[in-house]
Amino acid sequence: MSKPVSPLLHVVLYQPDIPQNTGNIGRTCVAIGAKLWLVRPLGFHLDAKHLRRSGMDYWQYVEWEAVDDLRELEERLPDRRWWYITKFGRRLVWDADFQAGDVVVFGSETRGLPEGLLQENAARTLQYPMRDEVRSLNLASTATAVMYEAVRQFGGLK
Repeated sequence: MSKPVSPLLHVVLYQPDIPQNTGNIGRTCVAIGAKLWLVRPLGFHLDAKHLRRSGMDYWQYVEWEAVDDLRELEERLPDRRWWYITKFGRRLVWDADFQAGDVVVFGSETRGLPEGLLQENAARTLQYPMRDEVRSLNLASTATAVMYEAVRQFGGLK
C-alpha cells in the first residue's frame, strides 16, 4: 500500500460567494496537488446538481474539506506557515518565501478577509500590486497566480 502524498499547499477560501471561482480554484488545486479548504458559510450549495451547474463536474478529483471556522482549521493544521492574501498586504507575493505545506488564505469575493484577522497576522499578509483604477482582482485569477508562484519557488512541479 502506498503512503498518501501530502498536499503541496493548503488553499483556504474564507466564506467564498461565487461557485465558479471556487470551481476554478479547485481545478488549479488538482493541477498542482494542493488541498482546498472551504470555510463556512458558503454562498452556494455543494450538492451534485449545483456543482454541475457551476462547471465543477471534475469535483471528484479535488481534495477538499469544509470547516466551520478558521480556528478549527488552525487546530487541524498546526505548525504550518500561514499567508493571508489581501489588497492591503504588507509585502508583495513574490517577496514571500513559500515552502511546501504552507497555508494560503483568500477572503470572500465581496468582503475579503476580516480586518481583525489581517491585523493579527499583519506580518504574513501579501498582495499583488495593481493600479488605482482597479478595485480588486478576480479571486480565481489571484489564487491561481499565488499558487503557481508558491510552487515555482519551492520547485514542487517538474
